[in-house]
Amino acid sequence: MGRSAVFDVDGTLVDTNHLHTVTWWESFRQAGHTVPMHAIHRAIGLGSDDLIAHLLGDDRDKDADEELSAAHKALYGQYFDRLPALADAGRLLRRLHQDGWTVVLATSAGGAELGALRRAIDADDAIAATASADDVDQGKPAPEPVEHALELAGVPAERAVFVGDTVWDMRAGSRAGVRCVGVLCGGIPRSDLVEAGADEIYDDPAHLLASLADGPFA
Repeated sequence: MGRSAVFDVDGTLVDTNHLHTVTWWESFRQAGHTVPMHAIHRAIGLGSDDLIAHLLGDDRDKDADEELSAAHKALYGQYFDRLPALADAGRLLRRLHQDGWTVVLATSAGGAELGALRRAIDADDAIAATASADDVDQGKPAPEPVEHALELAGVPAERAVFVGDTVWDMRAGSRAGVRCVGVLCGGIPRSDLVEAGADEIYDDPAHLLASLADGPFA
């Protein structure tokens, strides 16, 4: 039976969390909302609809959600040609692929945004499949994105490791029954990731790559 390495993308493989924070902040500002950046940063990893609901609450004008999301996409899209992969992100995926792991991405991104992220990682030869926000009814922290990734890989939860950078990732992975590995490069504190279900913590993809011999992928 095979094994699957499931990866979140934003903040885990590509250094985009703060770009998302700033572009969401500007989207809210343009719409007349004052939302502090620290609150936005901690909401990154949720899908657009859930992020807006989380930050503005249920008493907001929900008819404006689509306009807010479109503004964020337009602002963030300006960076598509220069999204920075985190150090050794592509090397990590290729090494796991060479070691027999089925690599699957589980991300809230879709469409052109997902394409830009994959270009930044530059390891398409190692990526077997992608479970995007377009493929599930509920995004993280619901388990559906991780469960769909496991279906694409054709492996049970006990044969998979999920790597992410947010509490939403860790909660989704825990609910899906997989071993959860947190990385700190998305800017979320170690204690928060552990509390949300991380079994192990690494600094970033480079640290995880250097620790393959005795880490969760050993």
